[in-house]
Amino acid sequence: MLIVQLAIILIASKIAGSLSVRLGQPSVLGKLLIGIVLGPSVLGLVTETKTLEEFSQIGVILLMFMAGLETDVDEFKRTGKASTYVGLGGIIVPLVLGYFAGSALHLTSIQSWFLGLLLSATSVSISVQALKEMGQLKTREGTTILGAAVIDDVVVIIALAFLMSFAGENVHLATLIIKKFVFFIAAIIIGWKVVPFFMKKFSSLKVTETTISSALIICFVFAYFAEYTGVAAIIGAYIAGVSISLTNFKQEVFEKIETISYSIFVPVFFTSIGITAEFAGIRENLGLIVLFSIMAVLSKLIGASIGAKAAGFPFKSSLGIGSAMVSRGEVALIIAAIGLEAKLLSQEMFAVMVVVVLVTTIVTPPMMKLFFKKEAISARENL
Repeated sequence: MLIVQLAIILIASKIAGSLSVRLGQPSVLGKLLIGIVLGPSVLGLVTETKTLEEFSQIGVILLMFMAGLETDVDEFKRTGKASTYVGLGGIIVPLVLGYFAGSALHLTSIQSWFLGLLLSATSVSISVQALKEMGQLKTREGTTILGAAVIDDVVVIIALAFLMSFAGENVHLATLIIKKFVFFIAAIIIGWKVVPFFMKKFSSLKVTETTISSALIICFVFAYFAEYTGVAAIIGAYIAGVSISLTNFKQEVFEKIETISYSIFVPVFFTSIGITAEFAGIRENLGLIVLFSIMAVLSKLIGASIGAKAAGFPFKSSLGIGSAMVSRGEVALIIAAIGLEAKLLSQEMFAVMVVVVLVTTIVTPPMMKLFFKKEAISARENL
C-alpha cells in the first residue's frame, strides 16, 4: 500500500541520512543505501510501483528546480568556458575507454561506441544535494558542474541519435538537433520575457498560495517541454529555476519549494534509487561489474578533472568537480534501456550496466566529501 510505503521511506531515509552525517558523510549517501536495504534485494519492505516512480520523478525535478533557483546567473556566465571544458573532458575519456572495452569484449564497432556513450552520460541530481550540504552549490565549482551537466546532456543525446541512425534505427538526426535547438532558444526567451510576467499576473489571483503554484506550473511545463524535445526533464526544471531566480519571487518560491520537496518528494527520489536496484546475476558477472565500475568512476573523474584543470581550477577543486560528474543516474539508465531495445546491449550487459550505474551513484557523495572537504570550510566563511 502506497501510504505505508511512503511512511517507511520517510522514516528510514531521515534516520539513515542522520546516521550518514554522524559518520562524516553527506546525508544523501545514507538515503541511497537505505533504499537498497528497504527494497526487494534485502528486506522487501518497499517495492517499485508506478506511483512511487512518479513520486521519484517529481522529486528529482524539484531538486534540480531548487538548484536553478540558487544559481548565480552572473557566475554562470563567467563559468561558461570552464563548464564546456569539464563537460567535453567528461565525455571524451569515458567514450574512448568504453569503445576499447567493448572491442576487447568482441562487441561490434557500433555496440562498442554505444557502450562508450553510455559511460559518458552524467546525472548531477545526486551531486546537487551533496553540493548543497557542503555549501558548494553557489561557488564557482558548483556553477561549473551544473553548466557541464547541461553540455554533457546535449552532446551525449545528439551523439546517441547520430549513432542510432548508423545502427539502422529510425532516428532523424537533423530533426533531433532542431528540436533541441528550439527548446533552448524557446526556454531562454520564455524564461526572460514570459516567466516574470506570468509570475506577476498569476500571483495576483485572489486565492491562496498563487506564487508557489505559478512557480510549480513553470517548473513542470519546462520539464515536460525538455523531455518532449529529447532533453532530460531535469535540465528543463533547472532552467525554470534559473528563470524564476531572476524575479522578485525567488526567495519566497525557494523557501516554500524546499519545504514541499524535502518533506516527501526528494527523500522518495533518493531512496527509490536503491529500491529499484536489481542484483540478479551479479555473482556470474562480478568480474565485469568490478571492471566497468572502476572504469566508469575513473574515466569520468579523470576526464572532467582534466577539463577543470585546463580551465584554471586548482588541483583539488578539479578533482572535486570531476567527482561530482561521476554519477550516471537516470540519464544512463534511459540510454541503457534504449540500447537494450535496439539490441546494442545484450540482456547480460544491460544488467551489468544497471549495477555499474548504481555503484557510480553511491560512490559520488563520499568522493565529493573527500575532495571538497577543505574548500567547503572556506566557502562557508565567505558566505
